[in-house]
Amino acid sequence: MTLAATGKLALTLLIGALGGWIMWHLHMPLAWLLGAMIACGLAALLGLPLALPPFIRPPMTATIGVMLGASFSPSVFDHVGLWIVSLLGLSVFIAAAGAFAYIYFRKIAGFDHPTAFFSAMPGGLVEMVTLGAERGGHERMISLIHAARIFLVVLCLPFIIQFVTGHVISRSGSSFVPLSTVELPELLWLLAAMAIGVVTGTLLRFPARYLMGPMAVSAALHYFGVTDFQLPSVVLGAAQVVIGATVGCRFVKTPPNLIAHVIGLSIGSTALLLCISLAFAFLISLWTGERFIGLVLAYSPGGVAEMSLIALSLGIEIPFVVFHHLVRVFLVVAGSAALFRMTNTR
Repeated sequence: MTLAATGKLALTLLIGALGGWIMWHLHMPLAWLLGAMIACGLAALLGLPLALPPFIRPPMTATIGVMLGASFSPSVFDHVGLWIVSLLGLSVFIAAAGAFAYIYFRKIAGFDHPTAFFSAMPGGLVEMVTLGAERGGHERMISLIHAARIFLVVLCLPFIIQFVTGHVISRSGSSFVPLSTVELPELLWLLAAMAIGVVTGTLLRFPARYLMGPMAVSAALHYFGVTDFQLPSVVLGAAQVVIGATVGCRFVKTPPNLIAHVIGLSIGSTALLLCISLAFAFLISLWTGERFIGLVLAYSPGGVAEMSLIALSLGIEIPFVVFHHLVRVFLVVAGSAALFRMTNTR
């Protein structure tokens, strides 16, 4: 890294950590994640020279994956049979959410057909940008719309859940684990789960491999009682700062007036998507008896790592939430290109 790149990285992490620290002292939910995200988003709006190199996020994502895997136990799969109903409902949700969001972007935002179509898809940021650009869409606008969707969902959902259900989401995303309690064997297990998980996820081509690989290895270790290591809270906090800063930095080098325009449009589309998510979660919870909050997290069009952290904080079944998000992204990515060909009238 050059000296300039190192300086931008240091500034980004400093701003993210400061944002997390402020949110922590304000007793906000998921303080380090939301604080870093908001602070870096505002810094990007002000035109500050922020940057996070591509190699920074993967180890932090793997850290969160290991943490999520530590919550696996035999009891989490007791109701796996009921997942079929919610997974079937997920496909209907994607169709409804995509259709309403497309109408919004086409009629209200005034986007052309390819830009509106790939902006409306509830998932797969990188894939939607690539597919949209290949089919004549406005690449930058699609990218910014999806970045704003993730930003707003992660920002709003903890407060919506607290308001609707009364459940309080902790500041850290989990119970506090002091660094002093971590012993060398536990640290070695943790590092092994991360390393083996990343390699396994890459070789097997897992979706979100830096999250899913370490989570799978950590889950196996905890499920079979090999180890019961827990991630120190300071490490989890650092990982959340990087993840949050990454979301906020997606607006770097974007003109402030364009950011304001995109956020304004995304407030409407995100509100629409969250309302549809809440409606589907409510109906399916009545049908299956599954916990309403778990379904809200499973159906919300946010990032799998961020939604899983909320699930961890609330004691919701993490495998349920993670699996639904993976299926959502798979269905969106697999079906969007074919559906676009069917709906393209040019």
